[in-house]
Amino acid sequence: MRGYLLLLTVLLFFGCKKEGCQIPEEIAKIPVEIQVERLEKPFFQVKTVPEMQTFLRQQPLFANKFLLKDRYPSEELMAQSLLRLATDTSIHKLVKESDQRFGDFKDVEQELETGFKHVKHYYPAFQIPKVQTFVSGLSRDLLVSDSLIVLGLDFFIGKKASFRPQAPQYILNRYEKENLVPSVMLLVSNKFNKTDFVNKEMLDEMIDYGKSYYFVEKVLPCTPDSLIMWYSSNELADVQYNEGKIWAHFIEKGLLYETSQFTIRKYIGERPNVPEISERCPGRVGAWVGWQIVRKYMENNPEVTLQQLMREKNARKILEQSKYKPQKK
Repeated sequence: MRGYLLLLTVLLFFGCKKEGCQIPEEIAKIPVEIQVERLEKPFFQVKTVPEMQTFLRQQPLFANKFLLKDRYPSEELMAQSLLRLATDTSIHKLVKESDQRFGDFKDVEQELETGFKHVKHYYPAFQIPKVQTFVSGLSRDLLVSDSLIVLGLDFFIGKKASFRPQAPQYILNRYEKENLVPSVMLLVSNKFNKTDFVNKEMLDEMIDYGKSYYFVEKVLPCTPDSLIMWYSSNELADVQYNEGKIWAHFIEKGLLYETSQFTIRKYIGERPNVPEISERCPGRVGAWVGWQIVRKYMENNPEVTLQQLMREKNARKILEQSKYKPQKK
């Protein structure tokens, strides 16, 4: 559904919680304790190939899933390659800056705990993955799997970092500390989000994304919409004010049942804006509309649970039963 995840900065909502947000007691007392393992600390102390081989053997899951061990001809060649990273003084600078940005990591651990308490509330059988951090020299930002989550901290140092990923500015704006946990939970949602893309239409992708954003909204109820959607506060305000006009564009142009991937990507894919609607309209606006449809569907069908929503593959049913019809202002 989605491969490499990229995030987005928020101007006015950094650190802000939704007004009146409170975690229900029955969720707060769910026994979840996240202890993040900071792998960059031992990794960047390695000085020899044998020491690197020992590190890799001590972290088999990390070596296989994040460092992609199977791409190397042998463990020794892998250790030699990684030793160059571990002894690169420029990367050591990113390690120091990530330490300064994230501190003791307690605030991120707390946010992860909140998210996973909610996931366990909705899905009691869910097994929380091991959580580790790393500094990869800007080669990988996030890994989220059933057994392991790895947070690439060097991506999330922010605009003051000495080195940043090679990406357009609108993409770089996403890589801030505040985006980290919401983005993890967005990837966690993929485990539960069932979608039938046999006859993929624009609406299918809109609802697919909408379900994932709604999932994050439910498991991180104190997180601003801007952080969930990766929009700036100005972009969010614009789409909210112009929601009726945006919807009218989709209807008038007959876009909901469009099957051309070229056209779908214009409204769902990564772009700095969607000039087909307006130069001020931010990219991925179709995904945002999908979120609003899902919200309206859940509002108008209070008997539907989050689990049932995430299992529902019929995008047209969700649209029809949402009665989504925002008016132009």
